[in-house]
Amino acid sequence: MRITVKVGTSTLAYPTGRLNIRRVEKLVKVLSDLKNAGHEIVFVSSGAIAMGVGKMQLRERPSDTATKQAAAAVGQCELMYTYDRMFAEYNHIAAQILLTRADFDHDDRRMNLENTLFRLLELDVIPVINENDTIATDEFSVGDNDTLAAIVARCIKSDLLVLLSDIDGLYTEDPHKNKSARFISRVETITPEIEALAGGSGSTLGTGGMATKLHAAQLATQAGFDMVITNGARPEVLYDIVEGKPVGTRFIGEGKL
Repeated sequence: MRITVKVGTSTLAYPTGRLNIRRVEKLVKVLSDLKNAGHEIVFVSSGAIAMGVGKMQLRERPSDTATKQAAAAVGQCELMYTYDRMFAEYNHIAAQILLTRADFDHDDRRMNLENTLFRLLELDVIPVINENDTIATDEFSVGDNDTLAAIVARCIKSDLLVLLSDIDGLYTEDPHKNKSARFISRVETITPEIEALAGGSGSTLGTGGMATKLHAAQLATQAGFDMVITNGARPEVLYDIVEGKPVGTRFIGEGKL
């Protein structure tokens, strides 16, 4: 199975912007084990800006473009150093790919990207992908890594997309505000009613939210593969997800019903 896994900033880092070492170590271990089992892994990782904020000891996530780009430049180095070292402990090689919207909008660039990704997988390498926040302004930005992960998953004909976040999945209402909110474990069709359940953005360090996840689900299911939203606090749930067990919210790919 070819699996694209996206991890959000809130899963990777503490509110301080510092790396959640224990969680990241578990995540890398599980991804490495899944690869050992014969699965192909493509890893989309947020966190560059947050880690830059932490490393430079900024008080909060910057709001101006120049400082965000500077934080991303610092944080991306730290992020890839961490992944390279951790994956190497399990005898796996990580490769960094930084993308902007232009890499998908132009046929020749998209083809080059696809060729590179497929070749990395053939060479038994784990691509680690992030948006190139150092140069991606509004004009060139995909905007969020949920969407980026779905686009990448479509490019490489993924069998499954998993979004690891700080939420358990899709609810009828915000469970933080309404304890009677009902959890939705399976979505066979993304209706206007489902779309209406999307709220605002997520954590103060990240850029995503349920709206971006539902957009990713639309891209994934239209391409014919399932997408799962689940809480990344316990990376070992990936084993159950790969086996098709009911974890998080699973959006069913078109043509699979």
